[in-house]
Amino acid sequence: MRNEFYMQLALDKAWQYQGLTYPNPAVGAVVTLNGKILAIEAHQKAGTSHAEVLALLSAYEILSNTHIDFDSKDAQKAHIFLLSLPKDFFSQCSIYVTLEPCSHQGQTPSCASLLQSLSLESVVIGIKDPIAGHDGGADIVGRGVLSPTIIISVLEEECQALLEPFMIWQKRAFVLFKLAQTSNGRIGGGYLSSKVSLTHVHQLREVCDTLLIGGNTVREDRPTLDCRFTEGKAPNVKIYSKQDDFDRDIPLFSIENREVNIGDDIDFLSKPSFVMVEGGEGMLNVLGEKIDWMLIYQTPKLSTNNLTYNTTMNLQFLHQAKKDVDLMIWSRQIGY
Repeated sequence: MRNEFYMQLALDKAWQYQGLTYPNPAVGAVVTLNGKILAIEAHQKAGTSHAEVLALLSAYEILSNTHIDFDSKDAQKAHIFLLSLPKDFFSQCSIYVTLEPCSHQGQTPSCASLLQSLSLESVVIGIKDPIAGHDGGADIVGRGVLSPTIIISVLEEECQALLEPFMIWQKRAFVLFKLAQTSNGRIGGGYLSSKVSLTHVHQLREVCDTLLIGGNTVREDRPTLDCRFTEGKAPNVKIYSKQDDFDRDIPLFSIENREVNIGDDIDFLSKPSFVMVEGGEGMLNVLGEKIDWMLIYQTPKLSTNNLTYNTTMNLQFLHQAKKDVDLMIWSRQIGY
């Protein structure tokens, strides 16, 4: 059960960055020494250091009692630094990673080749990489001078769920419907979520390809739909509406460097992308089974507001965590 315990820690860390790593998958890693946890890290943003690298750097700082003097997210510098350490520095350490270390070199160097050179005691993998050309990392790691013990398929089902958005947006749009509600299921009436939850929403807006919103929501709420809490670039917006009768003084239309498209065509969902949906019951019914996941921010409030989602949908809860005072629930649609 020890392997499962450490892998669950890696999973929990990776879920903190679910969606934020687009177009990369969310991945978590844990480094231990003789059963003691040295580091728990996760990949945070595409083009930056992967989870294994961040965990090894954190473990180095603990073991050496020193701090690295460069940005740990700089993958090139991180790999060069780790490869410069004595060959046996991590020889008694184990690493647990939710996804098979990458075998290819893209924006960042190969993690599998790095682990091969570092010769850890053991490498425990949640799920093999299902993308052809990216797989084979475990075989590369196993060809090291001091071949580590390699264990595969630990909490495989849970790691597969974590990887699901990545697999979907390889072939079509991954559609994430975001909603905030009170503890008695009420929506609307201004901000419901905490500042921490709102910041998380803005982080997701910043990385998604398209923010899809219903026309009635735009007319009634007159939103801005920017990323002011993260100071990032506002997303392109698709307003689902049969009529283009919108007041152009609505704030969302005044955001610079943004595309706003209006129409009732959702064929764009067939293209590989990350689409985030913010809307009410109308958008929920329009999209129906095209919704892959729902992200629910449940607030510790009760409301007399009668506005709610009067629809039927079956969900499977995948992961939940606290966001300040709110409960954040990642869910998969399993029937409409």
